[in-house]
Amino acid sequence: MANYSVIMAGGRGERFWPLSRQACPKHLLPIVGRSPMIAQTVARLGRLVPPRRVFILTNRQHIAAIRRACPKVPRDQIIGEPLGRDTAPAVALAALLVSRRDPKGVLALLPADAAIHDTAGFQAVLKAAFSAAEQNDLIVTLGIRPTQPATGYGYLKCGEPLGEVNGRAWHRVERFVEKPDLATAERYLADGGYLWNAGMFVARASVLLQAFRQHAPAIAEGLEKITRALDGRRGRRTSLSAALTRHYPGLPKISMDYAVMEKAGNVAVFEAAFDWDDVGEWPALARHEKPDTAGNISRGCAEFVEAKGNIVVGNPRHLVALLGVDNLVVVQTADATLVCPKARAQDLKKLLSAIAARPTGQQWL
Repeated sequence: MANYSVIMAGGRGERFWPLSRQACPKHLLPIVGRSPMIAQTVARLGRLVPPRRVFILTNRQHIAAIRRACPKVPRDQIIGEPLGRDTAPAVALAALLVSRRDPKGVLALLPADAAIHDTAGFQAVLKAAFSAAEQNDLIVTLGIRPTQPATGYGYLKCGEPLGEVNGRAWHRVERFVEKPDLATAERYLADGGYLWNAGMFVARASVLLQAFRQHAPAIAEGLEKITRALDGRRGRRTSLSAALTRHYPGLPKISMDYAVMEKAGNVAVFEAAFDWDDVGEWPALARHEKPDTAGNISRGCAEFVEAKGNIVVGNPRHLVALLGVDNLVVVQTADATLVCPKARAQDLKKLLSAIAARPTGQQWL
């Protein structure tokens, strides 16, 4: 069996506005590191999954940009969704594409924009997950040991141990739980048996397709329509792009967790033995950049006087000067500037809704 990877790159460019936009979302930017986040994700796979066995699912408007960011990935393996339908239809399509190429293929589904610095540790855990998925009819997840009572992540509860693969322990997943309130998150942290659900999982394509037939039949039926279009009748085949244009918008809009993972009984987990950060909002930069003595972080040209704990993102030719202010996020681009308290960075969607309501608001989104 060969290893494949399908990278999910369907971002809308909201959480890192104004640097990220609808036309250039987070995964196309070097939010952490010096290359686009999606390019880092492809490179991180190394020889375990070479680019010729990597698929990228994205929005059609981003295909050209992703081809530039990931030139080693074959052009026809960068697939554009005609309409975003959340993660379950995307995973189902990924399983279909891999199964058509290699009926015995094992695929790792990965987000495009997570920050992971320990590449060797990541590859070691992923290798164990590939081995486990190859030998068992299981969907194997990679869970993250919580470091704080986070309310922005889903969690999974570890169940019975399943032994070891490549010297790494793994467990059956007892259940998935939604993003909790603070008190519940604190209880999960104290319990020690819960991991963050990082949205990374590995399975044979055939196992995933069976899971959709069992737990999400409407998606499975949509895949059958796409398959029939690709196979054609009387020698007349439809291109993948045309088949998706016709049938993909009709698939239910639902997440993979709701559609399959919370229902399936054949899910297992390896705890990730590597660093991981989904880099969900501007304050996350503080975890990856070296601050000055007052705790300020800057990219570009910035001056701080009697200011502490701020984050400034600009450019080398435009000075951003902060005097007597603390814990702000300031992001300057050619056509927009953001100023907000770090504690409100998660509320950017409210701001973008207000901007969208302006008569000419779309030019800034």
